[in-house]
Amino acid sequence: MLINAELLLQYQRCKRRPFLDIHGEKSRREPENELLLKLYQDRIAHHRSILTQFTYQRPVYRHGDWKTGVRATLELMEQGAESIYQGVLVHGYSQTHTLLSRPDILVKHRGESRFGDWMYVPVNIELGKRPKQEYQVVAAFHAYVLAMVQQSELEIAWLMLRGKEAGYSVDLLKWMPQMHRFLEEYIQTLETEEAPEVFISRQRCNLCPWYDYCYAVAQSQKHLSLLPGVTPVRYIQLQALEITTVESLAKTYPTQLENLPGFDSAVAPKLILQAKSIVENRPFIIPNLPPKQQYVLNSCTVDTSVCLDRTIEVDRETTQLLSPRSDILSTAPVEMFFDIEAEPDLNLDFLLGVLVIDRQAKTEQFYSFLAESPEEEELVWQQFMNLVWQYPDAPIYHFCVYELDTVKRLAKLYQTPQSYVSPVLNRFVDVYKILTQNVALPIESYALKAIARWLGFEWRDPEASGMKCIYWYDKWLETGDRSLLEIIQRYNEDDCHATRSVKDWLVNFFQKNNGS
Repeated sequence: MLINAELLLQYQRCKRRPFLDIHGEKSRREPENELLLKLYQDRIAHHRSILTQFTYQRPVYRHGDWKTGVRATLELMEQGAESIYQGVLVHGYSQTHTLLSRPDILVKHRGESRFGDWMYVPVNIELGKRPKQEYQVVAAFHAYVLAMVQQSELEIAWLMLRGKEAGYSVDLLKWMPQMHRFLEEYIQTLETEEAPEVFISRQRCNLCPWYDYCYAVAQSQKHLSLLPGVTPVRYIQLQALEITTVESLAKTYPTQLENLPGFDSAVAPKLILQAKSIVENRPFIIPNLPPKQQYVLNSCTVDTSVCLDRTIEVDRETTQLLSPRSDILSTAPVEMFFDIEAEPDLNLDFLLGVLVIDRQAKTEQFYSFLAESPEEEELVWQQFMNLVWQYPDAPIYHFCVYELDTVKRLAKLYQTPQSYVSPVLNRFVDVYKILTQNVALPIESYALKAIARWLGFEWRDPEASGMKCIYWYDKWLETGDRSLLEIIQRYNEDDCHATRSVKDWLVNFFQKNNGS
């Protein structure tokens, strides 16, 4: 069986993915969507930009004809080619497994090898901006196969990352043992009859073609990974304590968890309360506990917030729960709800959307400040600032920190006076931060869509997303199809309305639980 770098890369991200790629039912695999196609296009563009730094030769072979590829690559290495693009190297790892390496570039260096007084060093081109573990392990994989082929040990390999002018050197003395460990684990995984246990990690799983299949499996099992806050590290600790269901986690005392890796005195009670919320299918207020105290959260009621059933090693007079104050959020005469769409590869914030709710005038108005080209970013920035200064006392609600950071970035980029920007920033209110610090909801994710949909809000275009907006905007720049801009603007407006729905629900929920 051939083992290539892509399989090893995927194994590090998810032990289940390469097993399904080889043994899974192909009918359960989703076709590649436009987001994956965009990543492929970005990767190709990045490769082309890096290749301009090299004068290379490319072995001639058809994709999949690895024997011809190996022969052509070895011929170029024997000739002493300065650089070789997409060469093919193989090494018999065991009686049943062969390692197939296709490093992006092989670069000639001084040294000793089977070819003479020169040797080759692998260079891999990666789309990421950081030298992630999986990148360095893959670099070690290529270096290992190359060392076996050229009969010369290597000390470093190179990564060419996005946004970096110079390459990143990979310390093979450090990463080679890691690579062999992953390789052995991967082979053992492939030789089992059943796929590894499912674990839903939204950041890594969303673009996987097996996501829908794995998610259905996780739901059928009521898997703990569906619970917000259960990371792989925490999951291992919970398993060791035989806490394998949401129900068992909901009955756990925080003191059982808070000293374990991945937990502390703040994480443990919050995760348990999250489990309670799922089990009882209702929201709970997260208590604001005095620092350096120990608590066991057990039973709760909606009307009276969270009640303590037992307090450990703490004087009762000092353990009053600080219920959320009614002024955490309030209703202002005029409120603004702000959301941004951006194209990270262009370092461009192309749409600043603002929903203005004027309760005195009984009006609602959505403003869509859209840069139809990257050169118009400064214009939409000025339009945004002009609007928010029309309502100098209105709070500006947003969801997550991106909007705040972006306003700071644009102000610096376009040299906006601090006296003009600071009063605006002081009006920003992060709905996400307030919610996650004060409320546990019976949901699988604290993304805006998950929360708003739990409240009954629906987007007009159900399949739209921030990632798809990036793809659509790139297509707009390529094709000039204005319908793409219209769907982006509609999605952005719905995001603003969704933020409003979450904020209004929070106001009502806090008031109800304060008895006001």
